[in-house]
Amino acid sequence: MKSIETSTRSGQARIPSRRLFAPLSLCLLVAVLASCGYGSEAAGSRGDRVGKDAAASRDRAALSAPEVRIGYFPNLTHATALVGVQEGLIQKELGGTEAKTQTFNAGPSEIEALNGGSLDIGFIGPSPSINAYVKSKGRNLRIISGSTSGGVKLVVNPAKIKTLDDLKGKKIATPQKGNTQDVAFLNWISEKGWKVDPESGKGDVSVVRTDNKVTPDAFKQGSIDGAWVPEPTASKLVADGGAVLLDETALWPDKKFVITNIVVSQKFLTEHPDVVESVLTGTVKTNEWINANRDRAKESANKALKNLNGKALDPRVVDSAWPSIASTDDPLAATLKTQSEWAVKTKLIDEPDLDGIYDLTLLNKVLKAAGKPEVSNAGLGRTS
Repeated sequence: MKSIETSTRSGQARIPSRRLFAPLSLCLLVAVLASCGYGSEAAGSRGDRVGKDAAASRDRAALSAPEVRIGYFPNLTHATALVGVQEGLIQKELGGTEAKTQTFNAGPSEIEALNGGSLDIGFIGPSPSINAYVKSKGRNLRIISGSTSGGVKLVVNPAKIKTLDDLKGKKIATPQKGNTQDVAFLNWISEKGWKVDPESGKGDVSVVRTDNKVTPDAFKQGSIDGAWVPEPTASKLVADGGAVLLDETALWPDKKFVITNIVVSQKFLTEHPDVVESVLTGTVKTNEWINANRDRAKESANKALKNLNGKALDPRVVDSAWPSIASTDDPLAATLKTQSEWAVKTKLIDEPDLDGIYDLTLLNKVLKAAGKPEVSNAGLGRTS
């Protein structure tokens, strides 16, 4: 699938010497803000300031690589990437090393870019991470951090489905065969004692694999009765008359489960650990800012989506979706292990060897430096 390439360098200007221009710049800034009707805490002012800080950081020497190529989805469950790039928080930590970004619409295409050498670091779901690690026999990637938990819901047509038992005989969409939501839904079906063929999706419930971009139209047209999907697709369905029948967080201990990881090419990790560490410093600071400024972060994420997609999300959709998405540095490794067990149980994959899929060394170094607790790899960390 074709990706969209963007660059964080565009539109950035070198900041002049503070000693020569600071007084004049301050006067101009005050005048501009006054003429626009903004106060000192205007919503856009911090984003502008961070952008300038990021531009100034590029005046510093590059790290061991002149650039790092970062991939993510134009999706609210990739909020760390959306906000970290939009606010310049990742670029700021990279100094003279340029962050080049690409967006993808599906995990397989992002994994293909990572394996093919055109991507260094990616934000991606647990199932694609597992599949890629297993298929390469542990040679191509490592999970180096968490990013997002939650943000997945079962939304249904309330005229046709009123209880969970009513799903039997209905058509329910998931984004893709074997993707994270597909695995979770198939496992839920099996725990109900119902039967569904994992390849065809046919059985007691018809599992219809449908691209998230198409799902809202399919729902409005009545060709599906509901969907087990991530945000913001779930909230788009609600805006179109759907009802949330189940939030997937209810199925997990502590109501937490990984929906987005940060992965890295093992080659890039080996050759440029300083760059990877700087990116992780940026993502940790981004998550901290998101969690401390939820409303402003929501606006930043939607602005990023507008820049990427040409259109912002409807305020009703983003307001509904945002509270269910939790930004976290913890990869919640135990939940990935469970998701892997579900995929085996539903016969989508054979028993995988996940030893070494995590390398949290640099993340824990960054967390320790920030005075935060280290996170666990659930026994699936690098052994050599």
